[in-house]
Amino acid sequence: MANVSTSNFIYRYGTAPNTRAAVSQKNKVLGYTVGVKGFQILGAVSEFGFDESRTIDPVRGIGFGDMIAELVPNVTDPMTLTLNKTLLYAANMFQILGYKGGVDGLARSLRHHRWPFDIKQELVFSELASKFDGTGFAQEASVTTGPTSKDNPIVTPYALITFYEGCWMNSYSATFASDSAIVAENSSVTVTDIIDGVSQYGEFIDTGLAPIISDNGSAGSGYSLRFASSSNVATTNL
Repeated sequence: MANVSTSNFIYRYGTAPNTRAAVSQKNKVLGYTVGVKGFQILGAVSEFGFDESRTIDPVRGIGFGDMIAELVPNVTDPMTLTLNKTLLYAANMFQILGYKGGVDGLARSLRHHRWPFDIKQELVFSELASKFDGTGFAQEASVTTGPTSKDNPIVTPYALITFYEGCWMNSYSATFASDSAIVAENSSVTVTDIIDGVSQYGEFIDTGLAPIISDNGSAGSGYSLRFASSSNVATTNL
């Protein structure tokens, strides 16, 4: 049986200020804690961040002067997550991500990790932001929490949900210092893919800025002048 108790007060959801700006207190990071089937809040996370990059190659032509014909995006480098937390006796970094480490098993090193894991992020909207337009957000972007009773009804906050799939830890460190009682665990995580869990992905996914609407061929709402039919630099024979 797992020693990570998800009923512990460390894993409870506290209150956070309601503003239109996103605040870290409303950012929930969840994972498959060892022995628990389903996403649970990781608890005591002191820093969560993500970083992603890709190179952009210019296309040029001889005899056209110092001009760029087009910029071509290269393949995207894997996203890297920064995940730091306070070391807990019964819930260290390995355990909250699903590995049998600490008091649950042998896993003490990255070399002991045989399977990838998933991380779920919920950026919960404040009441001000979720009702700002008078209608709220799509039902797919909501999470339901809270008990069901007459005096304590279900609370349904709106949240921007992101799933980080097929993750592997690429670095892990912890330092025990003489001038500080708190021990911090620092890790870096490499992500295979990022999805929202709702949208249909594929070649024709609507990501915005399309010069035409694929289903009816009409003009899109936003695009670069280089791809606009009314522009004298448009390429019409693609």
